[in-house]
Amino acid sequence: MKSKVYFTREITPEKVLEIYEKLNIELPGNIAIKLHSGEQGNQNFLKPDFWKVIIDKLQGTVVECNTAYDGERNTTEKHKKLIKRHGWNNYFKVDLMDAEGPDMELDIPNGKVIKKNYVGKHLKNYDSMLVLSHFKGHPMGGYGGALKQLSIGVASSYGKAYIHGAGEPEKIWTAEHDLFLESMADAAGSIVNYFNGNIAYINVMKNMSVDCDCCAVAEDPCMKDIGILASLDPIAIDQACIDLVYQSNDPGKDHLIERIETRNGIHTIEAAAALGYGSREYEIIEL
Repeated sequence: MKSKVYFTREITPEKVLEIYEKLNIELPGNIAIKLHSGEQGNQNFLKPDFWKVIIDKLQGTVVECNTAYDGERNTTEKHKKLIKRHGWNNYFKVDLMDAEGPDMELDIPNGKVIKKNYVGKHLKNYDSMLVLSHFKGHPMGGYGGALKQLSIGVASSYGKAYIHGAGEPEKIWTAEHDLFLESMADAAGSIVNYFNGNIAYINVMKNMSVDCDCCAVAEDPCMKDIGILASLDPIAIDQACIDLVYQSNDPGKDHLIERIETRNGIHTIEAAAALGYGSREYEIIEL
């Protein structure tokens, strides 16, 4: 059966909530709201006021983890200061899940490349998760969407290096590229399995640069905004976003497609589909 992906071309905070409600899911208990807090200097990340309507409605906690590279988010102290500077604390409860160790280890028995995922230990405090992703390009992954948020996003600082290095954190920037992409698919699956159906995904196709929100110096967006998508399937929602880029008549799409294709970005989706926790086959339901 094809996965349902809801889609609206209107990009407003209110539409984020409306499209979420179309999913007809009741996320139970303590809800983790996974989003990207934005690197210092980045101009493209989606700001707190954009997410306020949906987060207020769910009364969830914004969750993040430290990075594994130089910047303003690679230590708990610096990251907390930046989260405050970017205004997240003005609206929401914020939890840096790997603020202190030890990491929580999730087993990935069917992992193609990695058999463990190291995540912030506070993950155990949450019963469900809403993954809010800003869809755009990425310097290494080709693109960033739901699968990247599930994998690199939820991984601890050490866990990020472990995924990037395909199980060898010391090879964070030198591992074979496709093994890194497959490791992301493995890690994402461990989070899907951990929440066992109590998880939902929203991708926002706005401010689409070839660079990630993790880049302090990022290119400006290269194509016009497309819309908001929501699904209960992280593979379907990412595939739908990729397809919408290819189907666009915006000439700026060529730059984003070049970034995706030169990094073999689609391989993360292929590897995730092979693991079976979602499908590339979907039905778009436009609001």
